[in-house]
Amino acid sequence: MTGPLSHIQVLDLSRVLAGPWASQNLADLGANVIKIERPIDGDDTRKWGPPYLKDRDGNDTSETAYNMAANRNKRSATIDLSKAEGALLVRKLALKSDILIENFRVGGAAKFRLGYDELAAENPGLIYCSITGFGQNGPYKDRGGYDFIIQAMGGLMSITGEPGDQGGGPQKVGLAVSDLFTGMYASVAILAAVTHRERTGEGQVIEVPMFESLVDYLMIEHLSGASFDPPIGEMGFARLLSSMRKPYETKDGYLSVLPYTDANWRDLFELAGREDLQDDPRFVDLSTRMRNSQEIYEILADIVSTRTCAEWQRDLDVAAIPAQIVKGKDDLLNDEQLAATGFWKFVEHPTEGGIRMTEPPVRYSKSSSSIRRLQPRLGEHSNDLLAEAGYSDEEIQAFFESGVSAQPN
Repeated sequence: MTGPLSHIQVLDLSRVLAGPWASQNLADLGANVIKIERPIDGDDTRKWGPPYLKDRDGNDTSETAYNMAANRNKRSATIDLSKAEGALLVRKLALKSDILIENFRVGGAAKFRLGYDELAAENPGLIYCSITGFGQNGPYKDRGGYDFIIQAMGGLMSITGEPGDQGGGPQKVGLAVSDLFTGMYASVAILAAVTHRERTGEGQVIEVPMFESLVDYLMIEHLSGASFDPPIGEMGFARLLSSMRKPYETKDGYLSVLPYTDANWRDLFELAGREDLQDDPRFVDLSTRMRNSQEIYEILADIVSTRTCAEWQRDLDVAAIPAQIVKGKDDLLNDEQLAATGFWKFVEHPTEGGIRMTEPPVRYSKSSSSIRRLQPRLGEHSNDLLAEAGYSDEEIQAFFESGVSAQPN
């Protein structure tokens, strides 16, 4: 079964994560994604190791696990945009593409005659997705976008970790969420633009700034009192921001427990031998518990500390109270749910040996998303893509000799 985007060609000029993640989402849905990379070095993430993929003899290769995670189902061509011939070559590919994704700094693409206005003049149906740190306007527009910086500027670090008087102060999230949120927004926006084009024949430019993408997610729960003008309270959803809303230490580990309903709380108090709290006016319903969230979470921490993880998991499961022993990332490799759904995919790489990948997590009853090809080696498809663009063998060889392109390593 072909994917729903099998009729779409995507020219991916982006690098690192937000753009490649967006184009991989489209590639998983069947789009023909052409990834343009710099000769010799390629995408930055090709050097983000260890770990490096191993060859059949167990030796490190030049392929990193990081690059592999966001570049499957694509073809790679190396083209040097700093050379006039290279920029013209990419322009030719853009004029034959349905979608272009780029994450140059503001004005960067136009330097190579790859800006939207110039391309749309010849390819009016082009959907042009520009991913930036801060958009095309405003005082921050010329700054680069980096997840670590966006997490700091976007307020995420301020609500992550424990306050400075109780812990380590602001903390980053252990995942490049700014890039991933932005990439997913870009994927959705591109698909909406595809629908618009199918109805009207019109392409368009899409702007997806990392800063606003993160702040938009943050404000879903934390705009709070500032939702009103004038504000009627502080920003921040107190229940989520409580320093005691966290995994609690048991006798032998950590447990995340979430009594969700009034009945859950009454049953938990009974399990803990704290029936005196069942009718405590501070905790009788959701409204009173939210007003006294710090107190009830402190009590919950004390309760959880009295037993082992396994004891709590057993009893809370029987009582249908949501709870889970905190797992490490390594535990996910053997998780029974992920095994049952076929989430992990094991494949044999033609040069690197056996590798583990994640299957696309969305399943369709009529369409399909799938892994059709592994992440490409740097420039693996340069020859094929240049030939598809209409260049002769002699012209392609000249590109290789002049450094405009490069044959795969």
